[in-house]
Amino acid sequence: MSEKLAHEKVLRDPIHKFIHIQDQLVLDLINTPEFQRLRRVEQLGVTAFVFHGAVHDRFGHSVGAYELARRITDYFNEYYRSKTPGDGLWNPEEQMLTVVAALLHDVGHGAFSHTFEHLFHTNHEQMTQDIITGDTEINRILQSYSPDFPNKVASVIAKTYENPQIVQLISSQLDVDRMDYLLRDAYYTGATYGEFDIDRIMRTMKPCKTGIVYDIAGMHAVEDYIVSRYQMYLQVYFHPVSRGMEVILEHLLGRVKELLSQGHNTGDLVGPLLAPVFQPDHDLTIDEYLRLDDNLFMTAINGWQDYPDQILADLSSRFLNRRPFKSIQINDQSAPYLAELEQIVKDAGFDPDYYTAQNDAYDLPYDDYKPSEKKPRTQIELVLSDGSHRELSQLSALVASIKGRASLDQRFFFPKEMLNNGPDDLFSQVHQNFRSLIKNDTFIPGEH
Repeated sequence: MSEKLAHEKVLRDPIHKFIHIQDQLVLDLINTPEFQRLRRVEQLGVTAFVFHGAVHDRFGHSVGAYELARRITDYFNEYYRSKTPGDGLWNPEEQMLTVVAALLHDVGHGAFSHTFEHLFHTNHEQMTQDIITGDTEINRILQSYSPDFPNKVASVIAKTYENPQIVQLISSQLDVDRMDYLLRDAYYTGATYGEFDIDRIMRTMKPCKTGIVYDIAGMHAVEDYIVSRYQMYLQVYFHPVSRGMEVILEHLLGRVKELLSQGHNTGDLVGPLLAPVFQPDHDLTIDEYLRLDDNLFMTAINGWQDYPDQILADLSSRFLNRRPFKSIQINDQSAPYLAELEQIVKDAGFDPDYYTAQNDAYDLPYDDYKPSEKKPRTQIELVLSDGSHRELSQLSALVASIKGRASLDQRFFFPKEMLNNGPDDLFSQVHQNFRSLIKNDTFIPGEH
């Protein structure tokens, strides 16, 4: 058993009102350097360039996920406590594992969130497991609770833990992670269509042998959650301006890698803290990784505005001063003609390797369990009055209408200057040729 605090500590939170900290173990984990680093990693990366309020961090999201896990497991302890082994009900002895896994589920996130992973080929879930099981203060605190506790927590993150109830509470199509970030991101972006009745959902949750199910009385609240998630991806996470800023960030960091490969001095360009991440074929140590945060990269980008390389200096200035690339929608049929757009951009004086990009935004809002897939999803199941289970879309016409239907937004990004209309522009004819291939924000191939 974890030592209980003499007096409960609370954190004020705009989403859940209070984050209740009742155990010394949880408080000690929050106070570790590895967890405090999450204050310096923004939850939504560059999204604040579009939704200016979206400057919240991974710290707030992580303690929010913990709070939801604490409330749900408290509810299970009171109403669904296991009476006999194998009855499929809740084991109170696994509450600490659940809330700690929720608290630490994002501790391995890198700077700028998923943009960092894409460019430097890291995996935040694997890094989270490495931090939990490696030579860290978090690991030492977890071992003080139980020698095998770090491995148990890591197995929940890896989705290999033996109890599916805990795994689904932390990672599934309806989990504490998604419930918190949807409400939190909606609040900070001002996107009210991301809201849903979380209290109703939590009150209709039930543990069972196969994981977590939901009482049929809560079906409409679950529907609302699915639609909210669908809308948030379309309106916020897929926003073309945010993606235009991400493209610039990717390209400027890619330019740094290119310059280093050409022999530019590492000390002059990146400094000692950033140097390891730019070393080719170098596996970052936990210590090196944990020194990386948004602030470190933003300071470097600020300095790169004055670097002698024109491309790096220009991209850095565009990023810091919010001059995103523009974009047009494309599709699979556009692919044979995109070289034409890239050539026109090149003719206008821009290196297409750094000033153009094809970017796909993809999400599947909900799907049922398909065991043949490489990563099958844990479906949402409703429990009827007779105790039988039915998959959500079998009872909800609304969810059935979007089940398995992916949201895909394919775009071609380019400098805003390509849309200039100035008659004195040296490249006015080139720009005119470029604009002739665009209609209603969509690429229209010319005659070939």
